[in-house]
Amino acid sequence: MEATVRFRGRGGEVEDCSWEFVSIASLQSAHPWRTFRWYRDQKHYSGTYWSATMHDHVIYESRLELSRLLFADFDPSVRAIVAQPFLLQALLEGKVRRHIPDYLLLTGQVPVVVDVKPLHRLSKPEVAFTFDWTRRAVESRGWKYEVWTEPPAAELENIRFLAGYRREWLFNPEILEALRDADLDGLLLGQAMGCLPDHPEPQVRAGINHLLWTQTFVTDLDWPLGPSHVLRRAA
Repeated sequence: MEATVRFRGRGGEVEDCSWEFVSIASLQSAHPWRTFRWYRDQKHYSGTYWSATMHDHVIYESRLELSRLLFADFDPSVRAIVAQPFLLQALLEGKVRRHIPDYLLLTGQVPVVVDVKPLHRLSKPEVAFTFDWTRRAVESRGWKYEVWTEPPAAELENIRFLAGYRREWLFNPEILEALRDADLDGLLLGQAMGCLPDHPEPQVRAGINHLLWTQTFVTDLDWPLGPSHVLRRAA
């Protein structure tokens, strides 16, 4: 299958290229293909999210897209996040097919092209057809293709909570350094809050939550965060 790609360059100009040869660098700097759509009785919520990975705002067009954005921002392997990175086109069954993926994630391994869709809509024939040819095009380059649906509720809520602590400049550098040096491995989260008695406990708690966001320390996120969670130093 031959495919072409269109994307908006640094200055917003539209560029066309063969999908086979388009460079990662060009797509990394691409502007979102679409602008926000607002209309009366709109069923989804669009917005912008300040990404710690990008040190900039990234757009989303639904709450489900925002959840994928949170997970990407939390993932230490993700080095760049591009929203609506390109328009992919291919001639299939005598018709020109077009599709705009929701995100392009650049990782330490291969790029990941992401489509976000509620689980109940994946069985629709037009959705399945679009995702099938998109997957074939993406994987033909050795890239990864992902269809994202609703994540586990507890994990999403934990990551959403920790995202509130993603801005490193808001935290006391002395406390963060002391926490990084402290022997917290194996401690309960509730115990760790009192590990720096010479510093205000609310600032220590905030610092630990920031280090959980950066995954300096990790814990089980499959159930709601609480004092009984065990901290582990990341490998």
